[in-house]
Amino acid sequence: MKLLFAFIFSCLLFPQLNSEKIFWKENQKLTWEDFTGKPLQSASFVASTNTGISFRYSYSIKNGDIDVNYSVESFFEPTGSWYLPERVNPYILQHEQAHFDISELHARILRKNLEGRKFSKNVKSEIERIYQEVEQKRRAMQTKFDAETDHSRNAEKEAFWQKYIANQLAAYNAWK
Repeated sequence: MKLLFAFIFSCLLFPQLNSEKIFWKENQKLTWEDFTGKPLQSASFVASTNTGISFRYSYSIKNGDIDVNYSVESFFEPTGSWYLPERVNPYILQHEQAHFDISELHARILRKNLEGRKFSKNVKSEIERIYQEVEQKRRAMQTKFDAETDHSRNAEKEAFWQKYIANQLAAYNAWK
């Protein structure tokens, strides 16, 4: 008997809004024009980036063999992202790009964790557990990045994180 299950899961830092997502590309960086959300004037920071991982999979079981297909992409949500035009600069845009890069890093980690994995007949719960673990780490890294850099105001920590993120992306280059 062949079973087919399709699961679509997108994780956002905020509820999904209707807009075209921008998917991460190595040679395409964010611009301020990509940020179309309404600025939060009362925020203690001058820009906010909404990113996440889009994840979908399907599987079939035939004669006891489990075949899993999946797609993982990191994305930027324009309408959930905003900035205060009079208070930003290229340095802050680089910080916001790093948030997008952190999501891409975790998309690569998810791909690595799924690649070649042998699943049992509990494939749905196994895949969801793997996704949730990676997503939890992605959110924690986003929070730590902002806390340690003080939302880009700590230049020394910002430089450390920029280098760290670039090195991690390189380390997971095989899963881009």
